[in-house]
Amino acid sequence: MVEIASSENPSPQAVAPAPQQANPFGRKRNEIPTAEELLANINRALPFSDEGEKGVLSSLLQDPNERLSESRVSLPAAAFYHEANRTIYEKLLEFYDKNLPIDPVMVTNALRDQGLLERVGGPAAITELFTFVPSPSHYTHYKKIVLDKYILRQLIHACTLNIHQSYEFGKEQLDDDVSTLIDHAEQRVLAVRESTGKQEGLKTLSSHVAEAIDSIQYMLEHPGQLRGLSTGYSKLDSLSSGLQGGEMFIIAARPSMGKTSLAMNIVEHISVDCNIPAAVFSLEMSATMLVRRLLVSRAQLSMQDLSRGLLSRAQQEALAKATRELQKAQIFIDETPGLDVLELRAKARRLKKQHNIQMIMIDYLQLMTSSSRRAKDNRQIEIAEISAGLKGLSKELNVPIIVLAQLNRSVESRKGQRPVLSDLRESGSIEQDADIVGLLTREDYAGGKMEAEDEETAAKKKGQAVLIIAKNRNGPTDDVPLRFIDHAMRFMERQADDEADSP
Repeated sequence: MVEIASSENPSPQAVAPAPQQANPFGRKRNEIPTAEELLANINRALPFSDEGEKGVLSSLLQDPNERLSESRVSLPAAAFYHEANRTIYEKLLEFYDKNLPIDPVMVTNALRDQGLLERVGGPAAITELFTFVPSPSHYTHYKKIVLDKYILRQLIHACTLNIHQSYEFGKEQLDDDVSTLIDHAEQRVLAVRESTGKQEGLKTLSSHVAEAIDSIQYMLEHPGQLRGLSTGYSKLDSLSSGLQGGEMFIIAARPSMGKTSLAMNIVEHISVDCNIPAAVFSLEMSATMLVRRLLVSRAQLSMQDLSRGLLSRAQQEALAKATRELQKAQIFIDETPGLDVLELRAKARRLKKQHNIQMIMIDYLQLMTSSSRRAKDNRQIEIAEISAGLKGLSKELNVPIIVLAQLNRSVESRKGQRPVLSDLRESGSIEQDADIVGLLTREDYAGGKMEAEDEETAAKKKGQAVLIIAKNRNGPTDDVPLRFIDHAMRFMERQADDEADSP
């Protein structure tokens, strides 16, 4: 029987309650500390594992040929918290890069010659490292410990910067824009995950040369193969070598020329035919209408017949087939109107993390906004900030971005109505930031009305279109002849015998 001592006359044999585990905040185990308590303890030591770092170095000294090739790309020198350990690791990498034999004697001698031996603890420290672990077989576990501590330190650093920026918000030396502050904070935290196993800082020229040679070697071994994503149009693929990560492709045209249809045809080819995830930010059109156009284009139907419900059995079967194909495709559509460029960047980052999207399409640039104070007073500055933000996003996520844009009315006042780069509306920064600029024009449609032509000429020009590649940073410029099937809202490549009739 368990005896319960009275609180008025406690028994000396009563069992004392187990003491609570020490807590730096003096709170219960599962209770979240307040911000004030966290900041009061912000000067605690950063997380690190000296044993883990020594375990990695010992494994590398015992088995350098097998382990260093992996460490070269997966374990940055900055992951070592202690300077002595980091210095030894950098010396091991130097030996590996120069293809020199690695053992305690060679490493000790090299450190002595460079005046670094005493900094790492002397010859005894190198000898101790060599025998620190009995076998290098647990190297991967040691490396994980080091990387985990490194990531925690990076996260603390990123959050500390965010706290500092938040406290300093509104002062002259910082941008007085909360949206920009949030975007930078989110970018810092997301960069922590991306930095796992990657070298930080600037790369040497030799590493860039090695990467360039590898890419050239790959192209020589795979002649004719696209380096980027296929657009579905062979002439455009030939000029651009495919849509490549980090590049921004502007498709510009006057209203009703079909730029949304052309961009969605490319998205459809990439996502449906090539099974590659893609994101679409539609600021002008609802997601429902966009999907309806995708179905009509895929099934080669007439939008007018579909709207009236006049489809034959064969057309209904084609629609059902297109529906099944689109349901399998990974196309993520955001229909937020007036989307801010910082909001778009945040959404794109999440889509990249969650679904590994490989391309982005935006319809269209002039409908986007920028919330910075500078942009509110000047539309030119706003467009420039949006354009630069999209270009930066393509490099950050390493995906191609197709951006639709409007041309100004000056193109309609010129004879022949062939657009040029200067026709891009509102800002020359679009032309500057873009890697490829395609100006879309149709000979049978200009300025919102059909041209007055004789019947034979009008029939000959019916559906003829051309995508003028007016800028191509990494390739030639030329015209891409197309034919527009207006009822199905689909662009097709023009046959060779039709190219002579191109505008």
